[in-house]
This record gives sequence, C-alpha cells and structure tokens, in this order.
Amino acid sequence: MIPNSQQLLADLEWQVAAGADEAIGEEPGLAKWSSETKVKNLGFSEAPAPIIAPTIVRAAPQISPSQNPEIPRPPLPSSASITALREELLRFDGCALKHTAMNLVFADGNPAAPIMMVGEAPGEDEDRQGLPFVGVSGQLLDRMLIPAGLSRQTNVYISNILFWRPPGNRSPTDAEIAACLPFCERHIALVKPKILVLLGGVAAKSLLRTKDGITRLRGRWQQYVPPPGSGLSEPIDCLPIYHPAYLLRQPGSKRQAWNDMLLLVKRLKELGLDPAKA
Repeated sequence: MIPNSQQLLADLEWQVAAGADEAIGEEPGLAKWSSETKVKNLGFSEAPAPIIAPTIVRAAPQISPSQNPEIPRPPLPSSASITALREELLRFDGCALKHTAMNLVFADGNPAAPIMMVGEAPGEDEDRQGLPFVGVSGQLLDRMLIPAGLSRQTNVYISNILFWRPPGNRSPTDAEIAACLPFCERHIALVKPKILVLLGGVAAKSLLRTKDGITRLRGRWQQYVPPPGSGLSEPIDCLPIYHPAYLLRQPGSKRQAWNDMLLLVKRLKELGLDPAKA
C-alpha cells in the first residue's frame, strides 16, 4: 500500500529528529517501517522531545596511552570467559577510579552479537545503574541504532575503555586508560565480534594506537589489530564514529553520524549479516 502524504510527512519529521536532516544517498532510508512503529519502538507517544546534552568537564588533550612508553601497562588478563573477566575486574585494584565510583560498569547487550561498540567511560547514570550507555547519550545511541535494524537486545554488545566513572565526568587520564585497556582488549578477544564500532576519540585512539583525532578517523574503515597474547590472531574491521555525547553538544554533526550508520549497514550486508533480514 502506498503511504499517504501525512504518513510520508511524519516519516520525514522522525528522520529529522533522528539527525537525518540532509539527503546523503541515492537510495531511501535504512529501514521501511511506519512512523507509528518508530514512535512505538522509541517509547514516545508523539515526536521525540529534544535531548539536553550533559555537562562534561574536559581535561587537557591526552595522547593514546599505547603511544606513551612512560606509562606502565598491566599484563593482559587471562580470563577464559566474559563472566570470569568481569570477576577479575571486581578484584582488580590497579585503577584508582574504582575507589571513587559507585559501581563497576562492564557491558550490556548480546555478547554473541556480530557488532561490539566500545565507548570512553561511564557517566553518572551509568555509574548509578552499573550499565553502559543508559543516560541521555545512551538514549541517543539507541535511537541511532533502531533505523539500521540494530539494538543491544539482539545484535549489538556495548562496553567502554574504562569500567569506572571518572569523577565529575572528566576526561580519563593516560594512566587510567592504560590500567583498563588490557581488560578491554581481552574483552574484545572473548567476544570475537565481526565488527568493532569505536564511539569517540578516546576509544579510537586507544584501540587503534594512533594520535589522530576522531574527526580524522570517523567515516573510514580501519582495522583493529589485537595485541600479542590477547587471544585473537586476526584483525577486526573497525569503524570509528562520533560519541553520542558529542552529537548532543554538536547536533550539526548528526548528518555525518547518519552517513556512518549507512557505512555500517553496508558492511553488515557485505558480510551476509543484513539486520533487516535477521
């Protein structure tokens, strides 16, 4: 059935609310589903209300800890399972953030998913609930995933470089990243995702071992090369994208984020993992 003009207008309004405010491809949207379904899946009775960006305290820019030989790194964990790795983190005392945070924030989503997303660090809401991306940034991330047929309930697994919240939501230090990075690398090895999506500059610089910022890295496929002893021998396709918190502060960049989601869906289809057919 051909949709009427009112439904088409509602669909366009939803796309704008999700950040797709400019045509960037020759084909129509990522998914063919009605605005009624969209609103229902997003939990809104009407058009989504604007999200207010959280206040984030930024420290001086830091280079990737993997580029700084002066910062010692703990050895790679030897945990044989995701559950064992979480237990090892609960016993770990090598990161001072553990003593100021309320909870360990380990992961959320489906550990058997083909996509693993890695962010920077937990915020206030994440620290309180013990789950990553549950605050306003996480709400935006979920809204970015839905049009692509993705969700943390089915085909996405989410974690962070740091497993404890930095006080005041400040940027993590090199030493804090270096303390947590081996656990993140082992986490990736245990999940064995088909695709890594790196949310923001800290995750991208740390795991790709580069000094390049996210504006240079985003929108281009990279390869995550696992360190020796991590348990992985083959590189993983990796897509750096803007962190949702950045998009809340810079909504004009949502067009680029939408384009990145198109790249992600295209690669999934190439791998025979089209989420629309899952």
